Amino acid sequence: MTRTIAEINEKIHKGQAVVATAEEVIGIVEKKGIEKATREVDVVTTATFGPMCSSGAYFNVGHSKPRIKLGGGNSYLNDVPVYTGFAAVDFFLGATAMPDNDPRNRIYPGEFLYGGGHVIEELVAGRTSSSWALATEPTAIP
Repeated sequence: MTRTIAEINEKIHKGQAVVATAEEVIGIVEKKGIEKATREVDVVTTATFGPMCSSGAYFNVGHSKPRIKLGGGNSYLNDVPVYTGFAAVDFFLGATAMPDNDPRNRIYPGEFLYGGGHVIEELVAGRTSSSWALATEPTAIP
């Protein structure tokens, strides 16, 4: 069965599209055969929604009075550590960063319930975030 992109988009807009991940479609094909699976499944996703390596967000929080330097101290957004070694008031939140108190894989398998990707999602959605930092008051900013 041939469908056009416009036909599939219309089903998506109506909430009627059948969507399967690449992993799920393998089972559908094994159970129903390639022809029936092709007729029933409209979209096969091959990407991930999860945070990926090298993904993140870069922030400049501006200078305060007195001037501060974040680098060299600890800084957090929603209890997720951020990297502050760029400039006086810049930091990077890595999408895969985890809170210090996350058990990670000490309890196997780790659940990784909250991290940098979640913070980024909350910021994009306009939700309130909390931050704290240990900073210095420099006499000169390198």
